[in-house]
Amino acid sequence: MTAKPESSRPLRVGVVGMGGIGNTHADCHKQDALAKLVAVCDVVKAKADDAAAKHGVKAYYTLKDMLANEEMDVVDVTTGGYENGSWHFEPTMEALAAGRHVLCEKPLSNDIGEAREMVRFATERGLYLGCNLNHYFTPTADRARKYMDDGQIGDLIYLMFKVGFNGGEETYSFNKSPRFNQPYAHMKAFLTHPFSVMRYFCGDITHIQSFCSKPGLRRNKGDLLVSINSVHVTFANGAVGYLLSHRGDAAWGLGGWWSCEVAGSKGTFCIENCIEKLTYWPAPKPNQSFGLGQGPTPEVLDTGIKDFGATFPLRIHAYLEDVANGVPRDHLRSSARDALATLEYIWGVIESYENGGALVRPKPLPTIHGDPRVERI
Repeated sequence: MTAKPESSRPLRVGVVGMGGIGNTHADCHKQDALAKLVAVCDVVKAKADDAAAKHGVKAYYTLKDMLANEEMDVVDVTTGGYENGSWHFEPTMEALAAGRHVLCEKPLSNDIGEAREMVRFATERGLYLGCNLNHYFTPTADRARKYMDDGQIGDLIYLMFKVGFNGGEETYSFNKSPRFNQPYAHMKAFLTHPFSVMRYFCGDITHIQSFCSKPGLRRNKGDLLVSINSVHVTFANGAVGYLLSHRGDAAWGLGGWWSCEVAGSKGTFCIENCIEKLTYWPAPKPNQSFGLGQGPTPEVLDTGIKDFGATFPLRIHAYLEDVANGVPRDHLRSSARDALATLEYIWGVIESYENGGALVRPKPLPTIHGDPRVERI
């Protein structure tokens, strides 16, 4: 049975997995007028108890007990596991089977088969399954999107994305945990974010070619992580793209730890540090003349926000808003289907890397059937 919230009351939310991210999500729900945090859950009793005391709600130690004893509209799954995603499948499927909507942390799963099944099952049950792809729920991305919608970018030409962690040889620390000392842990846990933003601005990716590596400092420690990812893509609309990511192997230069540049026939924008700054450069007009390296004066939006954590309440509010408003399932922002797209691309990156940079076409997403009761949007 589909859990549909009443518009007259906030959505009742339970959070599963009370590590740092789980407590961040719980704080967001407590501060959002659209939500009422009713319970927290963790199989580690101390984590559940500490979170319950912090947030003033009841603690549970199994999702089964929480589902049986709490009236909830939404279950927020913030568990981790191998490659930050192996513990997402079971609680998500259990909550969906119980008729609850679900918001799941990224990646949707560290297993592509599980991710496909999560999307299929949520569709079958007619429930909202969202994912915390929070990197484009920002004022910078909103303004960039407006440039596109207003025709100020034009035909898309290219996208260049750099994202990762600042670091270097002196700050490197070997993560010996088998949960993350895996060849593709960085790709599975982290590339979900840049791929979600790339798709948000430029649409579906049709071809992928990757060249990946790791620095000597990792090899010398026996680190299995393939930490440097260089990825070329083409989009369905004909634009080309490039993604560079590494996990703290060097210091990032221009644009900071997160920069996304999108260029079109009428203008170009670049977002720096995700939520902090957006610059737009209009293309020259026929009556304008500039020297090499010069051009029209750019427009700059500097939000003054340097804390990436500010993206969490924005993204979580969007999910709550969509569920509360009962939007068509295929219009849910940052949906599980969107998250599956990022994983299909990551699996394409892995396949290309394992085959020496071969060109790969990612598996197509499941067809959207829509709801005949919903007017065309």
